[in-house]
Amino acid sequence: MDIINQVIDNENKYALYNADCVEVVSNLKDNIIDFSIFSPPFASLYTYSNSDRDMGNCGSDEEFFGQFSFLVEQLYRVLQPGRLIAIHCMNLTASKGKEGYIGIRDFRGDLIRKFQEYGFIYHSEVCIWKDPVVAMQRTKALGLLHKTIKKDSSMSRQGLPDYLVVMRKPGVNEKPISGEFTHFVGDELMNNFIEHDRDDGRVAQVPDKEKGATSIDVWQRYASPVWHDINQTNTLNFKEGRASDDERHICPLQLDVVERAMQLWSMPGDTVLTPFLGIGTEAYTAVKMGRKAIGVELKTSYFNLACRNLEQASKTQYDLFAE
Repeated sequence: MDIINQVIDNENKYALYNADCVEVVSNLKDNIIDFSIFSPPFASLYTYSNSDRDMGNCGSDEEFFGQFSFLVEQLYRVLQPGRLIAIHCMNLTASKGKEGYIGIRDFRGDLIRKFQEYGFIYHSEVCIWKDPVVAMQRTKALGLLHKTIKKDSSMSRQGLPDYLVVMRKPGVNEKPISGEFTHFVGDELMNNFIEHDRDDGRVAQVPDKEKGATSIDVWQRYASPVWHDINQTNTLNFKEGRASDDERHICPLQLDVVERAMQLWSMPGDTVLTPFLGIGTEAYTAVKMGRKAIGVELKTSYFNLACRNLEQASKTQYDLFAE
């Protein structure tokens, strides 16, 4: 196995690998992962690195999913029966120059079908709202421009949201994820919740039981099929990870999304896997919340930044909010 670098902290809270994710996951034991959450790369859309092993460098969707299949097969093997994988993704635009038409490519659906092909059950999903004005300003997409409405609104469209797609491995979960929610994570203040400053500079919201706030209030918000209250800018700092002209984009996942997923589908002491570590968002949140993390990143500059983020995360945990 070609590992460039490996970092395991002294307290065994996390293990990080600067390597190919398929090779690392292939060497993990069967049924040792309790939860997995990650953002897969987009085939041929963004250049994350100049490595031949980078799935984002595939020339077509067919080539990407051919490579991605090796990972999905291994994820099924290492995941505990009855446990879940959360995939953060979005659909992709099709262009006249590349695909021959202007429209939407069903990347989300292709991911679901690929996981089903290897035995996973389509468990759930949530749509994460994104501001279409911000997307219009960033991409200048024809379908989002107001001038398209004036010229020919048949070419207008809505903005593209994010999704958190959840797949489940068949079988009985031998370690029930039990207990109530102790805090709410989101960009809006909940009724009858107390604000509390956390060690990471963020504000937590804790139910004020004297005013009747309960875990049920949190669940009713999390159970919504659309999350309107995710702060899109609440991400780990990624600027230090940019190294050279071989990369044009990086997509750090919002911390609120990851923390909600951890609250819902894992518990303290669980082992959480992210095969596309990036700058370490998912592993960082896992360690902060008392889980153990395994992360794999191919790009060295991102890996080094992830190591620094995890070192910081291991110093303190959200003890006040232990599930």
